[in-house]
Amino acid sequence: MASYEDRWKTVDVKVQEGIAWVTFNRPEKRNAMSPTLNSEMVQVLETLELDADAQVLVLTGAGDAWTAGMDLKEYFREVDAGPEILQEKIRRDACQWQWKLLRMYSKPTLAMVNGWCFGGGFSPLVACDLAIAADEAVFGLSEINWGIPPGNLVSKAMADTVGHRQALYYIMTGETFTGTEAAAMGLVNRSVPREQLRAETVALAAKLLEKNPVVLRVAKHGFKRCRELTWEQNEDYLYAKLDQAQLRDPENGREEGLRQFLDQKSIKPGLQTYKRAD
Repeated sequence: MASYEDRWKTVDVKVQEGIAWVTFNRPEKRNAMSPTLNSEMVQVLETLELDADAQVLVLTGAGDAWTAGMDLKEYFREVDAGPEILQEKIRRDACQWQWKLLRMYSKPTLAMVNGWCFGGGFSPLVACDLAIAADEAVFGLSEINWGIPPGNLVSKAMADTVGHRQALYYIMTGETFTGTEAAAMGLVNRSVPREQLRAETVALAAKLLEKNPVVLRVAKHGFKRCRELTWEQNEDYLYAKLDQAQLRDPENGREEGLRQFLDQKSIKPGLQTYKRAD
């Protein structure tokens, strides 16, 4: 098993029992995302994608925050004073990990929102496949209070997950809301008391670890792509993904599942999963 101790300055990574715990590690800044953090997160995601021991990725934050969004000092004061080409690179790194890599990641991703989640943090939050928040977590799109609109792809993230009126309300007022409210509006799957957060996340990760990884990847990618395609395009795309899953799956999950259901009568789809080969 690979060791990632002290490999990155702003991100802590540990792989335990199939789960890659990726922790924003700037607690003194409420884990605000800096150019350095963005660059390191690209490295983290690309590294873990090739680590066979890391089967499910959990993204969380050190201390009392998930992430307070963009580090305003480093992003605006320091970056604005630098050369224009540097601004392009910094924006590219942010989009690369927060959306392009994370959204279509080859492994299941969970956001474990332990505390503050503000501004630019909404992009990686929504890019994760699933999300669990602490009831006590505080969410906010406070950019309007700083005289700027939401940055990166925050508005797209809200438009894809939250109802029109609620999204605009929080974008336009900058008011905060809790983990419980985030769950009610569909921004996260559910919220639990903070002392239960890690256990609930591990339990959900364990369910995903039981699934066929190739089929799981195809299923989630198919869903995410199909939201952007027409019905006709989806017909071709989703059937192609189905065929791809059968071709690439070393476990032959489709055939094994049918055998267990039809021949052995040992499973009931919807109530239990088929037993994966060891």
